[in-house]
Amino acid sequence: MAGYYLPAIILITMNRPKVLLFILLGCILSSYQKGLSIGVVSVNPNKCLESRNDTILKIVLEGEDCPFANRAEYGVYIPEVSGPLQGVLILQHGCTMEQFGITRPYDLQYQAFAEKWKLAILETALYGDCHVWNEPNSGSATAVFKVLEQIAIQTGHPELKTAPWLLWGHSAGGYWALAMLRDHPERILAIVSYSAARNPQWDYTADAAKVPLLLRHAGANDGSPEILCWATALNTFHKLREMDAPVTIAYNEGQNHNFSYLRYMAIPFFEATLKQRLPNDHSLDLQDLDPNHTWLGDTLSLEIYKESDYSGDKSSMCVFPDESTARNWQEFVSTGTVVDKTPPPSPYNIRVKRNETMLEVTWEADADMESGILKFNIYKDDILIGTLPETGAYQSFDTNGDNTIPVKVLDMKFVITGTRNVKTKISVETVNHFNLVSERATITAR
Repeated sequence: MAGYYLPAIILITMNRPKVLLFILLGCILSSYQKGLSIGVVSVNPNKCLESRNDTILKIVLEGEDCPFANRAEYGVYIPEVSGPLQGVLILQHGCTMEQFGITRPYDLQYQAFAEKWKLAILETALYGDCHVWNEPNSGSATAVFKVLEQIAIQTGHPELKTAPWLLWGHSAGGYWALAMLRDHPERILAIVSYSAARNPQWDYTADAAKVPLLLRHAGANDGSPEILCWATALNTFHKLREMDAPVTIAYNEGQNHNFSYLRYMAIPFFEATLKQRLPNDHSLDLQDLDPNHTWLGDTLSLEIYKESDYSGDKSSMCVFPDESTARNWQEFVSTGTVVDKTPPPSPYNIRVKRNETMLEVTWEADADMESGILKFNIYKDDILIGTLPETGAYQSFDTNGDNTIPVKVLDMKFVITGTRNVKTKISVETVNHFNLVSERATITAR
């Protein structure tokens, strides 16, 4: 492969995360990379965790570099972890949802997931005709390959060139994810297909039939009839189950094409597949699901069974990576969500700065991987004196497409006024979105 003249890099350390601003000074690339440009970008990072040095990048393609859209943006989150990254979570929106821009690299819940499993996060915002970019052969897949290759070079993570993917796609993005399963099954760890559209008729290979796939649909309420989301889910499920593929179908009655709490099932589903499918040491080959761990689900009765103990006809049953995923599916199709049953991690690095009659309390906290951060409770001498934020959620997601709200979170800081210069016990606890509370982090102000 030919050598490169790479863009200059301005590296700005802004605690968590740091930001790489790429300035294009000219780029002589190999024939494979010809046409990839990296524009000058500006990113507002979250700076709430001073003890960590994660990275967020934003890459922009336009003009002849972007034949599949008028403009393409890619937001990438890379956690500060020891050793190589193990994979990439790729998030592909549906038609018109690019209007929300890049949000999920800033999502503390996704960041917690990525840090635990040593994953990069790549989110797209493709401004153009979704009937073009939804087909990977339009150039939208090649752009992902090129962006990951460039990020691998610029961040010192060469493993990103070959790292396997978790794919998440909504509507036209779900179609794109299924088309990537058709074209690149050997790179895919698992797929979540959220109301995929257009009822693709292609066939899948034996390698594709090894990839765990979660198909969510909302039945007759799943978009306008002509986009065929209900048919896409049913036909894809039956086609792949005929190949004995590990496929799950989840119907949300009373929800619709956009409205869903799918995130609460998707992240645990991805985690269950990572536990079994990541390559062994010194290998790039993905592992098959272990049949000793897989479970089955009856789509009519919603009963679940350990697959190794079941002797009946399995051809129309869901296949889950493990028992936990099976039970999450039961709950999700019955109630429309999955309730988090474990408390969030405790805050840490709590500090107090005294200033005359004020105490400024700061802390750090990692999000609950299952349900994020709703708020923080602040206590003075074991009495609740306030919350952060005062109203609303610290960070949440839009159930109309999974976008992160807000992108820029508040500093983890609380000011207590009217304090005297006496010893004071200060505590902070994290509350997740199911109102479960962490252990308190405590410090004594003197």
